[in-house]
Amino acid sequence: MIGENIKHIVETLPAGVRLVAVSKFNPNESIMEAYNAGQRLFGESHAQELVPKAEALPKDIKWHFIGHLQTNKVKYIAPYVSCIESVDSIRLLKEIDKQAAKCGRTIDCLLQFHVAQEETKFGFSMQECCEMLASEEYKLLQHINIVGVMGMASISDDPAQIASEFTQVKNNFNALKSEFFADNPSFCEISMGMTHDYPIAISCGATLIRVGSGIFGERMYIKH
Repeated sequence: MIGENIKHIVETLPAGVRLVAVSKFNPNESIMEAYNAGQRLFGESHAQELVPKAEALPKDIKWHFIGHLQTNKVKYIAPYVSCIESVDSIRLLKEIDKQAAKCGRTIDCLLQFHVAQEETKFGFSMQECCEMLASEEYKLLQHINIVGVMGMASISDDPAQIASEFTQVKNNFNALKSEFFADNPSFCEISMGMTHDYPIAISCGATLIRVGSGIFGERMYIKH
């Protein structure tokens, strides 16, 4: 079933859009079902869950960290992640840079924007983000690579509201690209859209979609 779900989603994706299979709370056996169907990009949101999975599962899996990340957890995931999608402060970015340097790595990062109505969602405002990218603190960082942006829409039954919020993320990407990353071809990713709204996200310019229950079914909560 998991393999069929993967194949169905991937077959419907336009060129240039990739699937992040959100494997949090799912056991290694389920991840291997997706892996055997050809999936190599997985998303986790808890350090204590990502690390043992990364150590136990095939090494060609690319792990994206997609949840809110506390600075004191960065050191645990730095050896394993290929991308941290949820960068929401210069403080976090500096810690990622520090821990990546210790591992002899450069870690790809996405800048998370707060575009939803809910107060609980994390992320930069556009002004905060521009101030950070223009700062001397940011210019000193050598072990991070900003490759794009991420955002989450409000949980809403109104497709127009969701599309409006995703469009804001896309507009923020365009503005940052022209002002800060015009000469950086690796700044090319827009991560937005989940199981319930990813078709809208794709229509608004997403290059990465994050699908969990649409692949694995309702989450199987595993104990840490």
